[in-house]
Amino acid sequence: MGSTKILTGSILVAVLGLSACVPALKVREVRQDTPASYSGSTDTVNSGSVPWQRFFDDPYLRDLIDSALANNQELNVLLQEVEVARNEARARKGEYLPFVDIGAAAELEKVGEHTRNGAVEHNLPIAEDQAFPEPLPDLRFGAMASWELDIWKKLRNGRKAAVMRYLASAEGRNFMVTHLVAEIADSYYELMALDNQLEILRSNIAVQQDALEVVRLEKQAAKVTELAVKRFEAEVLKNRSAQFDIMQRIIETENRINFLVGRYPQPVLRSSDPFSGLVADSVFAGIPAQLLTHRPDIRQAEFELAAAKLDVRAARAEFFPSVRLTAGVGFNAFNTSYLLESPASLVYGLTGDLVAPLVNRNAIKAAYASANARQLQAVHAYERTLLNAYVEVVNRMSAIENLRQSYRMRQQRVDALSTSVTISGNLFRSARADYVEVLLTQREALESRFELVETQLEQMKARVGMYQALGGGWK
Repeated sequence: MGSTKILTGSILVAVLGLSACVPALKVREVRQDTPASYSGSTDTVNSGSVPWQRFFDDPYLRDLIDSALANNQELNVLLQEVEVARNEARARKGEYLPFVDIGAAAELEKVGEHTRNGAVEHNLPIAEDQAFPEPLPDLRFGAMASWELDIWKKLRNGRKAAVMRYLASAEGRNFMVTHLVAEIADSYYELMALDNQLEILRSNIAVQQDALEVVRLEKQAAKVTELAVKRFEAEVLKNRSAQFDIMQRIIETENRINFLVGRYPQPVLRSSDPFSGLVADSVFAGIPAQLLTHRPDIRQAEFELAAAKLDVRAARAEFFPSVRLTAGVGFNAFNTSYLLESPASLVYGLTGDLVAPLVNRNAIKAAYASANARQLQAVHAYERTLLNAYVEVVNRMSAIENLRQSYRMRQQRVDALSTSVTISGNLFRSARADYVEVLLTQREALESRFELVETQLEQMKARVGMYQALGGGWK
């Protein structure tokens, strides 16, 4: 009873903990033009309820996700674990139903004459002038039934616990799907970002190559020294070398996607041109209670908690008496010609057993204590899952807003440095700026464009992460 009180208190803590989160989170609508605030909205829409086919509008990305859901090896392994859990539930269902077996047997026995059975067979004929055969055959066949009466619902609770674990494994599969969808989307956007960075680098190399030709002409006119030429050459070579680093990262990202999709290395179809125009558009958090229905990990923890509760009931029932009925009916004879004679060869029986543990119940007590401990463990796991879900949603919402502001500032920096590159080039041609200023300006402009692409990538990842945190992606 003490364990039951503790468990009830823990469940109340979990429920109260969730209720305490409601005023803080409320409803949040994250838009490009919405200030960071966690309250004030009354929209109960949850983006996690949107199927991934509608959330991701890129046809290449949707094809990749479709292929992954069909071919990903880890997901297929998990599907078989779900099947194992389903079969376990089916097996537990049959435990509280009667077991009926049918069988046949044949024996041949020679007993000693100086034994009781031997003396009976020697002095008692089967019929007039017909003695027992020696050795004596024994032929029989029939049906046997056994049934444990589930008075204390021990077997039924065990079956319900198995069903809960099957449902938990199914939610585990859904959680895996959510994670897989998010991982493919993240890798796909990363691939688009790398394509854009490679294109930026090639454009910058072309600009720097033109600047190098200008410096060479300036050297011929004795306006600059060989040092300026070599510095520009080194900058061009550095950026050309960086191309191969990005190309390697593209190959590795493609193969990471190929691995998730369950296929051998090959190019990944994509359209990277619109990446800079992608917008981390509206994501609706809804209300906290919707996390209970949309997040697979919360639902999985909930089913595990229910299964642990049923395990405690089944373990407690072990202290009570168990009742088993056994019955059998068939035919038994020493000769096949008599085997089907009825009622002469007909045999049947019915027995009932009532068994209860009396002495040395330590094993049962230990199993009951372990079941209670596992139930409390499931309560704490459920509370932790709830807390983690809440923290993830808050972090993702904050990230979307902060990255939006960061992207705006970085865009302004790119515009300013792009103008500076043109100005520094004109000043250099008119001998009003040093070549070092031109180099530094070009380098900063390239870095700022790279950072802008990376910020755009982080925005898209934050959008995908928010969708995942809300429990979307597995439908």
